[in-house]
Amino acid sequence: MFRHVLEKLHVKWKSYRHRFVPWIALNISKNEKTLRHVKKRSEDKLVPDEEVSGSLLRLFRVLYSEAVKGHFHVQVTSGKELSAHDAMFRSLGFCIERKRSTLPYAGCGVFVSRGVVPKGATVAMYPGTIYQPYEPILLQSIRNPFVFRCLDGVLVDGNDKAVSKMVYKSCSARDRMGPFVMSDTSWLTVSPENPLAVGQYVNNCSNEWPANVCYQEYDVPDTFPFELRRYLPNVNYGPHSQGPLRCVVLVSLRDITAGDELFSNYYTIVH
Repeated sequence: MFRHVLEKLHVKWKSYRHRFVPWIALNISKNEKTLRHVKKRSEDKLVPDEEVSGSLLRLFRVLYSEAVKGHFHVQVTSGKELSAHDAMFRSLGFCIERKRSTLPYAGCGVFVSRGVVPKGATVAMYPGTIYQPYEPILLQSIRNPFVFRCLDGVLVDGNDKAVSKMVYKSCSARDRMGPFVMSDTSWLTVSPENPLAVGQYVNNCSNEWPANVCYQEYDVPDTFPFELRRYLPNVNYGPHSQGPLRCVVLVSLRDITAGDELFSNYYTIVH
């Protein structure tokens, strides 16, 4: 019994340690091969924000169009059921899905299920509540391996359970503009309307499984269509947060074929 508990704790620790700053600091030299290096902050982005916006808009417009028509999750004349993944394949040329990772200790992972992801494509989004550096997150961060830290100290809580889930739903309801939804809450379920919103389950790379995607910060521009914001899987924790909404996307470092699992670098060194 005791041995079983220790084994479970060991598995959880192996998954969590890459987000534990003291461990990272002590082991950074040992993990040199799996670190991502950039010379300066301005070079951290692999593709321009305009390209990220373009990819998101292509997908979101198809999702919105089909939702308005009432095609999702209903039987159509072709005999096939349209889904968010069909919309993703139609607009981006590939699909991703969450399932059991190839890593024995990792639990869930994210795989390319259809098509080919070209280099430089926006592959996934990291959903969650956005916290500015001065906002409290202590309670939400307890036993939470899904807190992502941006270069400027902004945090994204991508946990879809417990207190984090309640906080996100509360903030999303607060920002609603009458009948218009300003963020997506479906990523908290097993069937997200935005199929990109599974980035929190992408596992860390290793010497055996090198990174094929990287994180990229993306600030939603003011020109982003009002009606398509319903598919953004992020919401500000503070009701009066200044500036554009921060999102984090995952961008492909090379071509990725169907059947491949996505792997990222959990931390980046900026020189």
